[in-house]
Amino acid sequence: MSISPAVLETVSRLVGFDSTSRKSNLEVIDYLKDTLSALGAECRLTHDDSGKKANLYATLGPSDRAGVMLSGHTDVVPVEGQAWSRDPFTLAEHDGKLFGRGSADMKSFIALAVALAPEFLERGLETPLHFAFSYDEEVGCIGVRRLISDLANLPIKPRLCIVGEPTGMKVVAGHKGKRNFSCTVHGKECHSALAEGVNAVEAAAEMIAHIKEMQREIRRDGPFDPAYDPSYTTLHTGTIEGGRALNIVPAQCKFEFEIRALPHHDVEMLTDRITGYARDRLEPEMKAMHPAAGFDFTIMNDTDGFDLPDDHEAVRLVTELTGDNRTGRVSFGTEAGLFNNAGIPTVVCGPGFIEQAHKPDEFISLDQLAQGEAFLRRLMNRLCE
Repeated sequence: MSISPAVLETVSRLVGFDSTSRKSNLEVIDYLKDTLSALGAECRLTHDDSGKKANLYATLGPSDRAGVMLSGHTDVVPVEGQAWSRDPFTLAEHDGKLFGRGSADMKSFIALAVALAPEFLERGLETPLHFAFSYDEEVGCIGVRRLISDLANLPIKPRLCIVGEPTGMKVVAGHKGKRNFSCTVHGKECHSALAEGVNAVEAAAEMIAHIKEMQREIRRDGPFDPAYDPSYTTLHTGTIEGGRALNIVPAQCKFEFEIRALPHHDVEMLTDRITGYARDRLEPEMKAMHPAAGFDFTIMNDTDGFDLPDDHEAVRLVTELTGDNRTGRVSFGTEAGLFNNAGIPTVVCGPGFIEQAHKPDEFISLDQLAQGEAFLRRLMNRLCE
């Protein structure tokens, strides 16, 4: 399989934009908007509150019917602290691979969609082709939420969506949801030789131990879904910080934890078990010593999971385009769950592998890029019939 020069050039251009999540993505969005506008695409931007980041939604073809949407995020993860052997923002080809930050996750898919757009037009689009390019996916699928809200104002929404996250061109018809929490524990400071304080670190430790016990219970009793690896919902505490000195009873402790739930596992019930344990088991003793002591839970991010049946129209179409009737489910999250819950049936399928993403010397193989191009050309045949 061959790769068109336009695709390679566009991958190079996109990798060349340092669109790390903490930075503005306007350069890359302006490039994509200008490219699609020059083809006659109707483009809409939705910005963040600062005006320094934007989503792009664009449509080619007839506007009086529902079409197929290709979705990708423009932000990438940081390179600092990673041992890169080359400039991460200059695309480099070596040994059948293209190296650069975002080459796998997921600028190559965006490049394929945009570089092949002129051919979709030349063939004569009978069904609209939509493009949805978002900001800040890597830090919690933040930007796409505003894009989805904007889509609700349109008279016609896309019929279905393909999110081009790296799946090795395998069709992913479901993934877990993810809910992130920050928990601040308030205690009462005093000298460690006295018994009049409320130890926030110890209270946090009891809460974390409870979360760990819930994980053991789920790992033992389920629910299970063998399509996922691991086959059950996972709970995990990732950071903790508290205390000022060993001889001071700490007045505050902060920790962060997450729930990655199977699509049909009630995450609200799990959340209630955690907050209820703090309220009913831990806080009474704490407040008896100091009425202001207790727990504050904040949901930092909540990304929906999804699970489409294999006979769903969106799944059938994408499996036909790949030529592989097998579908998979994954434990990592994408924007697909948010699109699905907004009423746009969505599957995940794109070139490259998640194992190569986020690492130093991130890469996509030329073979995967060629498979992605062949996939979109088969989509071209469908939309231009």
